[in-house]
Amino acid sequence: MQTKIRIARPVSALAKSAAMYTTALGFIELGRFEDHAGFDGIMLGRPGENYHFEFTYCRSHPVKPAPTPEDLLVFYVPDEMAWQQQCAALLQAGFVETSPFNPYWQVKGRTFADHDGYRVVIQRAQWA
Repeated sequence: MQTKIRIARPVSALAKSAAMYTTALGFIELGRFEDHAGFDGIMLGRPGENYHFEFTYCRSHPVKPAPTPEDLLVFYVPDEMAWQQQCAALLQAGFVETSPFNPYWQVKGRTFADHDGYRVVIQRAQWA
């Protein structure tokens, strides 16, 4: 059995989150919904991968995103040039570089936060 994963997060601005993640990480829109029981959402990812991200916004009771410094999405990019390009793409898309709470992530990686404070680490290492 092949496991698939969806990571769902409430966001404060659906279009802004979608734009940041598609621009920075090369995701495409895989699906969307509007006013489904008061929720709007968009699914982003890459075709053929076993994961995707769902960002949601509740029209009637917006949830204020409350990520902690340890709520991380970590992407492993072993090639130096590709790693540098990926880091630059996050900055260009509007992510802000931030110091990681756990110093491990600064040894071979860089940490970035989106407009809601969700963090993404680009780790210059091979997934082991």
